Amino acid sequence: MTTTATRPDTAAPSPAPAKSQLPRRGTQQRKDRRLAYLLILPAVLLELLIHIIPMVLGVWIAFIELDQRSLRNWLQAPFIGLDNFIRGLDPTSAIGSEFLGSVGRTAFYVVLTLGVSWVLAMAAAVFLTSSFKGRGLLRTLFLVPYAIPTYVGTLAWGFMLNQQDGVVNQVIVDVLGLTNDRPYWLIGDNSFISLVVVSIWSMWPFAFLMLLAALQNVPTEVYEAASLDGASNWKQFWTITLPMIRHANAALVLILGLWLFNQFNIPYVLFGPQSPGQALLISPLIYQNSFLLWDFGAGGAMSFLLLLALLVVSVFYIRLVLPKGGELDD
Repeated sequence: MTTTATRPDTAAPSPAPAKSQLPRRGTQQRKDRRLAYLLILPAVLLELLIHIIPMVLGVWIAFIELDQRSLRNWLQAPFIGLDNFIRGLDPTSAIGSEFLGSVGRTAFYVVLTLGVSWVLAMAAAVFLTSSFKGRGLLRTLFLVPYAIPTYVGTLAWGFMLNQQDGVVNQVIVDVLGLTNDRPYWLIGDNSFISLVVVSIWSMWPFAFLMLLAALQNVPTEVYEAASLDGASNWKQFWTITLPMIRHANAALVLILGLWLFNQFNIPYVLFGPQSPGQALLISPLIYQNSFLLWDFGAGGAMSFLLLLALLVVSVFYIRLVLPKGGELDD
């Protein structure tokens, strides 16, 4: 009995897909595309209504003379070009000197608050990576300021700082005996100290949470090998911990820096609508010019300058510090 083998090159070709399947596949792809557009449509509309349109209107306000006289018909307000920006950047004018002073004050506030918050968060995160009894309780306590709404926590701080016989002065004068005077903490030079302290209390738990999450991804075998080689804890921190969480650190500094530079909630709740001059940041200054002095043009110009400055700093920071796509897995 003889069998005939079929050569591979002479094998029967596989049947081509039916022509009726091609239109059906194209119809399904169009339906999927329409569904995707419908799903993102609410987010796009909300982004336009909440961010894009107000930002465009704010930029337009910066180029017109909008005050309480022209507010009723603000679309008919006269166009004055760069006059609002010139006033805001002129150190000899009242608005310009106040704006430039608030820029320097805000920069110092950001550096000081961010630096202290990072140090506290890093120390707590490194300490709580080791196992000991009560570690879970400490982690929970450290996150309490982050869980409390900013308004509630700031109101509590304002109550403790506002009175000469308040909790803060009782601790400083009666318990610790650091001074015999009972200072006012919400006016004068002490107002800036109060603003920094409350901001650190509010911000450092977020930094602690991010750094603690980053430290959980550092392999313990690296520390064990370094210990066998005789490396001290301090050397392990500088040569292992910081390099291995540099990406999380870079993102954390950028996020906290933007939050602090735009800080408005804490000064507003702590001091009221008008902050003391020694603690006047950029965002409260913009609010005061716009809604207390009714000079919306100057407020819009300051907002636009703040937006440009933050964009430029963020772009340079992202290009120089944050990891590129190919460095994420280094």
